[in-house]
Order: sequence, then structure tokens, then C-alpha cells
Amino acid sequence: MNKERVKRLIREIIAEIGEDPTREGLVDTPSRIADMYEEIFKGYEGESELSVKFSEDSDIVIAKDIQFYSMCEHHMLPFYGKVSVAYAPDGKVFGISKLVRLVEKYSARLQIQERITKNIADELYSEGVKGVIVIAEGEHLCMKMRGVRNDAVVTTIASRGVYDKKEARSDVLNLIYSGKSKPNIG
Repeated sequence: MNKERVKRLIREIIAEIGEDPTREGLVDTPSRIADMYEEIFKGYEGESELSVKFSEDSDIVIAKDIQFYSMCEHHMLPFYGKVSVAYAPDGKVFGISKLVRLVEKYSARLQIQERITKNIADELYSEGVKGVIVIAEGEHLCMKMRGVRNDAVVTTIASRGVYDKKEARSDVLNLIYSGKSKPNIG
């Protein structure tokens, strides 16, 4: 990312909305935004490091409530929430932190929630697991601050492999949502 160019463009936006980019409170804003963009869009260069595996078998591994923050590609406003990842290993398990890095890799980009969910499931499934299910629940500021101005929580689900079967998927959803309300996805 060319931070100097980003700074220039942000100064132009500040002027275009009717503000003075040289005003005391705004003079350093272009630099702060360039630094922020470098941090929050690190997913374009991020690695999930799923190659780190351990020889161990387990019926199912579940990482619940992994926090994510992303930016809507339609309005460049934040959306955020939690992702739960469940997979059925095939003789090897991933380091737990690698599942968090996988979520970060896809959420730290201009995105839509549906694609984050699908990308996580696809990458994990491509590593040879028997099955994977990914559930993302997000709140979208593009929907809260503008347009319909609604506080709805959006849930997206992607399943692969053995979790494409309704019975197996229901078992995992019961584990993930124990104590919480579960979406009815059949």
C-alpha cells in the first residue's frame, strides 16, 4: 500500500465533504487513516499458517466465538462479530491459534460476510479434513448507520464434507449453540 498516496486521497476527501484538512483536529487525520488502513487490511498479505499440523486424531474440533472485524466492500463501513469453526480432522489437527489467523486472514480485507464464511470453510477443507462448518454472526454498520437503520444480526453458514449431511450438521450446531439460540438451517 502506498501510504503517501492514501494520505493525499484522504486530504482530498476531507476537503470534498466541506472540511478544512489543515484544521488542528484534522491535520494528522490522513496519516492516522493510512496507518489504520495498513493494519485493518493486512489480510491481503496475511497467512493462516494451516500447514502447522499435529499428528492427533479427534472426532471434532470446535473453536467458538472467534472475534472478527471487517470492512464492507460496498460502503467501506465496519462490520464485526464472531465466527465459530468446527472441523473433523483426518489424523492431524491444526494449532488452535491457526484457526484465529484463518479468520483474520479473510476478515482483514474489503469483504462481505458471506465470502468470509465461504473462504474460511474452503481453505480449511482444502487441507484434507473430513468436514468443516463455519458460522459467522455479524453486525453491520452499513445497515445500522444508513439505509434501513436496523440492528439485525446477520448469520452466514458454510459446510463442507461430512457436515453437508443434515444429521452431522445438526450435531455440530447443537455443540456450538449450547446455551444460545440456534438458527434453523435444516
